[in-house]
Amino acid sequence: MVRSSFEIGTIRVRPGLQRSVSLPITRLVTGADVDLPVRVVHGREDGPTVWINAAIHGDEAVGVEVVRQVLAGIDPKTLRGTLIAVPIVNVLGFMTGDRYLPDRRDLNRSFPGSARGSLAGRIAHLMMNEVVAKSTVGIDLHTGSDRRTNLPQIRTDLEDPETRELAEAFAAPVMLHARLRDGSLRHAARERGAKVLLYEAGEAWRMDPWAIDAGVVGVRRVLAHLGMVDPVDEEAPAASQESWRSAWVRARGTGMLHLEARLGQQVEKGERLGGLFDSFGKRVRLVHADRDGIVIGHTEAPLVNSGDAVIHLAEVTAT
Repeated sequence: MVRSSFEIGTIRVRPGLQRSVSLPITRLVTGADVDLPVRVVHGREDGPTVWINAAIHGDEAVGVEVVRQVLAGIDPKTLRGTLIAVPIVNVLGFMTGDRYLPDRRDLNRSFPGSARGSLAGRIAHLMMNEVVAKSTVGIDLHTGSDRRTNLPQIRTDLEDPETRELAEAFAAPVMLHARLRDGSLRHAARERGAKVLLYEAGEAWRMDPWAIDAGVVGVRRVLAHLGMVDPVDEEAPAASQESWRSAWVRARGTGMLHLEARLGQQVEKGERLGGLFDSFGKRVRLVHADRDGIVIGHTEAPLVNSGDAVIHLAEVTAT
C-alpha cells in the first residue's frame, strides 16, 4: 500500500520525495516577508514522524549545521517514516546573531503560543501546529548562552521509559534529568504527547566542530533506533553518564579567570578548578569544586565578578 502524501503549509510531499516550504511569519517594514524555513523528507515506507530543530535562540549556530549534515545523509527513497527539519526557528534573531526576538522576548518561553499573540507567540504557535502536532518525537538543538560553553549532553525526562531509551540511543557523554520549564518547546510538545530530547553542546555564535560532530551522530543514532534509517556504522558508543542533579560553582571573588578544569573532566569535591587574579597577576581567590561530578559547562568570560557562575558540575549516578 502506497503511503499518503504529507501535508504541511500549502504543499503536499509525496512518498520518496523531499521538499522545502516557507511558512509565513511576518512582514518587515521594507515589505519583505519573513518565513519559517522547513524541509520535509517523506520516506517511501511507513515509520515515525520526527522533527529536528535548531536556533530557537538566534545566537545558536551549532544546531543549524547539525541539521544540514543530518539532511545531507538522508535519502527519502530509503527513509522509513518522515523527518521534518527546521534549521532556524528564530529567523529574526539569527539574522542579527541575537539570542532573543526584536521585542526582547525569549522564544523558548513563549510556547505553545497564540495565532494572535506577540511575535514570539505567533512563531511558537506556527511551530506547534505545523511541526510538533504532526510528530511523535522531537530533537531540540541548543548551545550554551551568555559566553558559556557546554559539553555535548542530552537534557530530558529520564523518568519516562520511552524518552530515556531515546536519550540512551543518542549516547551523548552525559544525559541529564532536566525539569520542564513553562513556556519551553519541550514542555509544550510533551503536553501534545511528543517525546523530546534537548541537545546542548558548544558555545553560542560559534561553529564548534566537536559539538557539531556529536550532534550529527547522535541524531542519526536516534533515527536508527526508531527504525527510520539503517544503524550508524561505528563501534558501539560509550554509554552516557547519567545525572539527576547539577549546579554551578560560583566565584567567591572578582578577577581575571584562569580555568584549569576542562569539559568532560571528572572532579572531586575540594579539587582545584582554577583561580582568579587581579590585573597585575596577583591571585585573589582559588576556585574549588563544591561536589564530586563531571564538568558539563563553564564560562568563557575572561573577567568574572563575585557570585558569577564559573563551572557547571553534574553529579553522576553510579552504574
